[in-house]
Amino acid sequence: MEALDVGILTEWLTRAAQRFGAEQAHLCDLDAAIGDGDHGANLARGFAAVATKMAGAETASGLFKMVGMTLIGTVGGASGPLYGTLFIEMGKEAANHATLDQSAWAQVLAAGLAGVMARGKARPGDKTMIDALAPAVKAMTGAADLSTALASAAAAARLGAAETIPLIAHKGRASYLGDRAVGHQDPGATSLAMLLAVLAELVG
Repeated sequence: MEALDVGILTEWLTRAAQRFGAEQAHLCDLDAAIGDGDHGANLARGFAAVATKMAGAETASGLFKMVGMTLIGTVGGASGPLYGTLFIEMGKEAANHATLDQSAWAQVLAAGLAGVMARGKARPGDKTMIDALAPAVKAMTGAADLSTALASAAAAARLGAAETIPLIAHKGRASYLGDRAVGHQDPGATSLAMLLAVLAELVG
């Protein structure tokens, strides 16, 4: 596959909704250790709502903007605004490309990263979803083709999520825990890695 079309992206988000539903308890358990304990339930609810609204989307840009607005409206806590911003900014960048080939997709994901960093005032190392998203964007550079780039991004995100375990949190409720957050994997980074893994599995 040389480019991502709206059909593939719709299937990605449909499968992501299924994955978040299946992993809801796991994500809630991670969040219970350092947060409110509702990350999995919130994402499962938000992406289930997304899955009901995607039929008829004609462009990647329009699809992503709809996803972003739906997540902001249905996902509670910090995850709604952050995931919503991710997709809205991806949608804005996608509008600049006729097709989402490897290079364009890297730019789309980078735009999402920039939006999330600006919205959450977070940087790599803060023990947030950025710790999975930033290495994923970086890993796409120089890949041989789209499927390889997506697989590399997913692998980098998974590793980035795991590498949040020894970190002290600097954002969100987890930041109040200080050293007590050490030893726990960040749920936002984990869910972001899941999201990218679903796309890599679909295209690969």
